[in-house]
Amino acid sequence: MTLLPWLVAAWLFAVGLYGLVTSRHYVHLVGCLTVCQSATYVLLLGIGYVHEAGPPVFYDHPPGTPAVDPVVQALVLTDIVVGAAVTALLLAIAIQVQRRRGTLDPQVLRPLRPPPSAAE
Repeated sequence: MTLLPWLVAAWLFAVGLYGLVTSRHYVHLVGCLTVCQSATYVLLLGIGYVHEAGPPVFYDHPPGTPAVDPVVQALVLTDIVVGAAVTALLLAIAIQVQRRRGTLDPQVLRPLRPPPSAAE
């Protein structure tokens, strides 16, 4: 594996992490989290890449022909699906926060406190 996928993955993760730290809006936070997760796609694909290897379909391939590992490709596809589901869930939560609290700024939102009880 070359150094390029590691550098690209580190750069994507750093950009997403910087966005997470400096964000003032929950939708922006979700987007930055998605950028951080895209670093894992690049890293997994870089690990699974084999120079001059064919697809992992062994029909019409003589024995000993190099092929890429299909498990890494399956992991990347699973990572993409899980990332899409998490992004959709976080955006749905952000919509509900906007409807109920009127803002998506993390600095303005305070933790919910239970109502004072009648005994106090």
